[in-house]
Amino acid sequence: MLADVFEHSPWVPLRAAASRPFGDLNALHHAMVQVVNDASADEQMALLRAHPELAGREAQQGELTAASSREQAGVGLDALSRQEMARMAGLNGAYSQRHGFPFIVCVGQHTKQGIFDEFERRLGNDSGAETQEALGQVAQIARLRLGKMLSS
Repeated sequence: MLADVFEHSPWVPLRAAASRPFGDLNALHHAMVQVVNDASADEQMALLRAHPELAGREAQQGELTAASSREQAGVGLDALSRQEMARMAGLNGAYSQRHGFPFIVCVGQHTKQGIFDEFERRLGNDSGAETQEALGQVAQIARLRLGKMLSS
């Protein structure tokens, strides 16, 4: 049930299961984030690279996970103008080239313009700092996903 809370990374909830029982949603989330924090650098990078580009190829070809599709559509990334799409493609390419993984932001906490602003702000970060920022964003995404999943 929790396999996709961390994008294409079922190893996170599987390892967190060793910490059961969880007193509440926050305890579950904390255990899952701790698994990521304790993971090797290679595992963390694989987790980051499992995320799709925003409004990228996967989105255009309908290959996003259901959660990613809902999240991106919720802020209008599925309905970008040609100019916005070109800007997004340029930012995605520059970011991936600089940092080695896709730009990750908790879209549920931003507007479309806010996402562009974050992209611009974070593009120039050094890769070590950006890896930590991206892992923090992954944790925020997981928290929102868990909340939606377990409140239904």
